[in-house]
Amino acid sequence: MYIGEEAIAVGVCEALRREDYITSTHRGHGHCLAKGASPKLMFAELLGKEAGYCRGKGGSMHIADPATGNLGANAIVGGSVGIATGAALSAKTLKTGQVAVCFFGEGALGQGVLYECFNLAQLWKLPVMYVCENNMYNEYTHFSETTAGDIPSRAAAFGIKADTVDGQDVRAVFAAAATLADRARRGDGPAFLLCETYRYRGHHVGDINREYYRSKKEEQQWLAENDPIRNFSAWLKAQKLADAASLSTIDAELKVEMDEAMKFAIAAPYPSTDQVDQDVYA
Repeated sequence: MYIGEEAIAVGVCEALRREDYITSTHRGHGHCLAKGASPKLMFAELLGKEAGYCRGKGGSMHIADPATGNLGANAIVGGSVGIATGAALSAKTLKTGQVAVCFFGEGALGQGVLYECFNLAQLWKLPVMYVCENNMYNEYTHFSETTAGDIPSRAAAFGIKADTVDGQDVRAVFAAAATLADRARRGDGPAFLLCETYRYRGHHVGDINREYYRSKKEEQQWLAENDPIRNFSAWLKAQKLADAASLSTIDAELKVEMDEAMKFAIAAPYPSTDQVDQDVYA
């Protein structure tokens, strides 16, 4: 799940146009929604239903929505880096003015394809943003045990513009992403954005005994001090842009929307068996 990391998907996608591309990860539901997907169709895909974005054949880790520029999530660590870079090459070649964004976790920093793509993107000045969501843990291992050196310096070594931002601050993420997206659209080449963040839940649904790799104190501290939604709500109230009543109304409306999406997905039919060989090859 993406709980705790919402400010990154929202901040980045708010800086993009509908026709801009994104590629995602196995933790991709937040990206999918932030880029404009229908919760009903996303939930249907999660449950393998025919009404889903991929007619139930993609499931949780492979949701794609071309209508909103979402080229798909990917279960392979770093697996979508080449797809985003290729999409950026397409945009440059066709002169469409589009930008491609590749979301990936810090675990992908160990994948060679990332650096192959860095090299080509910088050589060809492609309009692509590489957004690293560092939630501190490669599954069950702290990133400091697997990742040597300074992370932004890896991109900077290729001459790529590299920035770091507080991934829990949606305003900071948006400001950085908007600047880098405009830069890419002008033809100034790729960028790398490191977003420091944290996942509140386990790596997967069965990861419930997390104390063997991270402490309860650490989790509680992040929840209390760094929650992106709570902190943004506090800022809105401090700036008198919203009050407690209006924020409560938004929460209630969202709960209704998500409940309806869940009911829609549960009631939707599964694909019939005669569809098993459909949409396999173009």
